[in-house]
This record gives sequence, C-alpha cells and structure tokens, in this order.
Amino acid sequence: MTTATAPLKTAPATEWRALCSRADLVANSGVVAWLDGEQVALFHLPQTAEGEKVFAIANKDPKSGANVIGRGIIGHLNGDYVIASPLYKQHFRLEDGTCQEYPEQRLKVWPVRLNGDAVEVAIG
Repeated sequence: MTTATAPLKTAPATEWRALCSRADLVANSGVVAWLDGEQVALFHLPQTAEGEKVFAIANKDPKSGANVIGRGIIGHLNGDYVIASPLYKQHFRLEDGTCQEYPEQRLKVWPVRLNGDAVEVAIG
C-alpha cells in the first residue's frame, strides 16, 4: 500500500534589484533612490557591533506626507537603530519601519544587501 504525499510548496525566488552602487552610499547617513516610482531611503552603517549594515525604508514621512526620511538623523534608541524624521522628530525603527512614538505610523521596508559593488533590494 502506498500513500500519496502532497507536493512540496516552495517559496517564490526572491528577485533582487540594484538601486545604486556602494560608492553612492554615505556612511552613517541617508541617500534616496527610485524603486518602481517610489522613493527609498538607504542608510549605511559601516561599523556596528554586528558589522556593516544597510537599511532600505520608505522616504515618505507618514505624518507630513513629505519625502524627507532620507534626511533624518540616525540614532540608537531602546536597543534599535532608528531614523528621526526631520519634520516631526518621530523615530522609526530601521529594521521594520515601526514608529516608536506613534504605533499607528509605519514605514515600508525592503530587505537590502550589498552584492559586490551593488546595493540591492528584494522586490516582489
């Protein structure tokens, strides 16, 4: 007697898209790139306790609607790397986009990696 097994479901392959080169990044600061008509702020932290990190987060401040997040100040608050919005000073976690002061505010984030000289984000 044989038993049928369901076919294994595999996750779709991640598509990575180059946004800029490593040379375009500014250490401990933000730069902004276009991704499918949306502004993405990229933050490069070359020397953290965990090693080099790059974050990709939406550039549009949800409170003001202005594209200014890439001009914010990077900090470390409550154990998290954050970006302070330049307008209203609310802090967004770079890891997941949540706002520390206003939980109803959230910024979209993308997985990001350095691939040789390219800075790539996962899409899809």
